[in-house]
Amino acid sequence: MGLQIFQVDAFTDEPFSGNPAGVCILPGPRDEAWMQNVAREMNLPETAFLCKQEDGFDLRWFTPSIEVDLCGHGTLASAHILWETDLLSPQEQARFHTRSGLLTAVRTQDRIEMDFPATPDEPVTAPPALGEALGLIPTYVGKSEFDYLVEIDSEEMVRELKPDLALLKTLAVRGVIVTSLADSPGYDFVSRFFAPAAGIDEDPVTGSAHCCLGPFWSARLGKKEFTAYQASERGGTVHVRVADERVHIGGNAVTVLRCELIDD
Repeated sequence: MGLQIFQVDAFTDEPFSGNPAGVCILPGPRDEAWMQNVAREMNLPETAFLCKQEDGFDLRWFTPSIEVDLCGHGTLASAHILWETDLLSPQEQARFHTRSGLLTAVRTQDRIEMDFPATPDEPVTAPPALGEALGLIPTYVGKSEFDYLVEIDSEEMVRELKPDLALLKTLAVRGVIVTSLADSPGYDFVSRFFAPAAGIDEDPVTGSAHCCLGPFWSARLGKKEFTAYQASERGGTVHVRVADERVHIGGNAVTVLRCELIDD
């Protein structure tokens, strides 16, 4: 019997932009090796696996290479599919039991808003390989639970960055967030995210990175709400609201594929 599997573009309201995620709805638990094989076959930045529990859904995320502890766009895509397929009514909160604890999502008038744990950075001395890989001298370097956070001087520098991915892969972190204040109208800050060690050279739009970016820019700018742009080739808009030890991350999503995964 086949399994339902979807491809969703997250953090966008237009197909073929934002960040693509696979969403697979499981009738029961599956082993890690099988999920990793499916994610490798899908070959998307993340594939999310959902399994109904008594109080919500078990949710796990896999890149083509590894399982990850926290994924924003995979969670956004999962919530979108639960409402689109009527597994949840429009007014119901989506509840996800994950390796990062309970995550929730709700539908507002104009977007989906997720409640994630903040992952603030602490200032660190940059390893020599970091500046060498980025080809620049950072304004600031911090480190969160998962990633290095690098502030540089301008949006133009962020957009034009061409890092040495092989060198970035040697760093003992999930990935590297590069950010600056935005020059583009309507945005507070911009970023890009590189995670070659996780099998993703550049992630199109990274919700979990904003769990670090939100507190960082809140301390810098003295406010709690932001409209951010991740300036990858596909690009995407992320709405961020910082609330103590939580970060609310908002965006839209569009289903681009519905299919059946053969599971004999």
